[in-house]
Amino acid sequence: MKKINYINIALFLLLGFSSQAQTKVWTLEECVRYALENNITIKNSELDLKNADIDKKDAFGSYLPTVNGSASHSWNIGRNVNPVTNIATTQTTQYSQVGIGSGVDIYKGLQNQNTYRRAKLAIIASQYQLLKIQEDVSLNVANAFLQILSFKEDLKVKKEQLSIDEKRLKRSEEMVTAGTIPRGDLFDLKATIATDKQNITVSENNLLISKLSLAQLLQLKEFADFDVVDDTNVTDENNIMSQKPIDIYNKAKETRTELKLAQTNLEIAEKNVAIAKGAYQPTLRGVYSFGTSASYSHILSGVDGAGNPTYVAADPIFDQFSDNKGHNFGLQLSVPIFNGFSVRNNVERNKVSLEKSKIDLEQKSLDLQRNVYTAFTDAKGALNTYESATITLEARQQSYNYSKEKYDVGLMNSFDFTQTQTLLANAQSDVIRTKYEYMFRIKILEFYFGIPIVPIIKN
Repeated sequence: MKKINYINIALFLLLGFSSQAQTKVWTLEECVRYALENNITIKNSELDLKNADIDKKDAFGSYLPTVNGSASHSWNIGRNVNPVTNIATTQTTQYSQVGIGSGVDIYKGLQNQNTYRRAKLAIIASQYQLLKIQEDVSLNVANAFLQILSFKEDLKVKKEQLSIDEKRLKRSEEMVTAGTIPRGDLFDLKATIATDKQNITVSENNLLISKLSLAQLLQLKEFADFDVVDDTNVTDENNIMSQKPIDIYNKAKETRTELKLAQTNLEIAEKNVAIAKGAYQPTLRGVYSFGTSASYSHILSGVDGAGNPTYVAADPIFDQFSDNKGHNFGLQLSVPIFNGFSVRNNVERNKVSLEKSKIDLEQKSLDLQRNVYTAFTDAKGALNTYESATITLEARQQSYNYSKEKYDVGLMNSFDFTQTQTLLANAQSDVIRTKYEYMFRIKILEFYFGIPIVPIIKN
């Protein structure tokens, strides 16, 4: 008996821990931080940043000399020229050669220097690109988070409506029995309850899909038990609506990543033009090489007394390597004269890219100004709409309360009362929709004003 009690206690504790694990809810800040660490798009951008760092190491390597070693061994059989003695004989010769060569660019039209500077700018551009993706992901997470809150609140309203209608049905059955209202009103009410249940199913599906969307942004595999904190406060904590649009725009010009990225891309385009122009200039390269060789030949010299062939002995291998060594060094000058217009066309092509980068920077600035003013107008409109929806809801609630009193005493039929109830439900939905729309618009304005949802650590 005691054993069974212990088992029951263990099962109870296990279920308790399981329920605690399933009731873990996420705050907006937790969602954003988790997405910044696990989102696939961000991880890909981080890899692009690593590639840019590798490109920088390649560019630095162009300053350094190249060193290459070589070795070869060959067999010459039959009538051939001994590469060491330069005598044509019938023989089998083994020939070995080893060497090492080095070269370094002394002058290359400043192409190496400009390539290295461009590589450093490319790292900065990759950092800005990563930061922009992180900011976009943060904003997308905030939007998905608020959508979950909106659908949760909508589902709560739908369930409350069903509960009210079920109580009405019970009350109406009593009134039909008492002869206060006709029996036909019950059929309308039952149809209304069926519609309520259908609306609940739709809201539950919307909530599940919204959770799935956020779970995918966070790269979560399990989303069935995923839930977020019910934060329904509508406040402008940073008092962003008190700012003027021009002030938000001026702040955005200093902080927005897309402008910094466009400016860096413009500087990269300028370096590309300088690199292309460097091909017009002559290049000077210093070279040095060291090599040595040795051979081993079977040269028939005659026969001995027993009739066996005899061969001329070759010098020892290591002696040959020592005697045949040599050095070579010098300068290589290359002057471009005509290359089928390839250099000129490359310069012109990069000039076109430079002009496109200038236009892109100008366009980004215009887009930012338009987006800031649009975001401010949208936020202001969302606030006005939310306030109007709240006033409408209060009026609809009073109208519903009055209609309910009339319906309860038989002074209003079921059809008219249902219409009043529908108007109240629509007003409640409008308040929910406009509230979260306003909250998201505030987040966008804070985004442009340089106030992140959570601080982003720059690489």
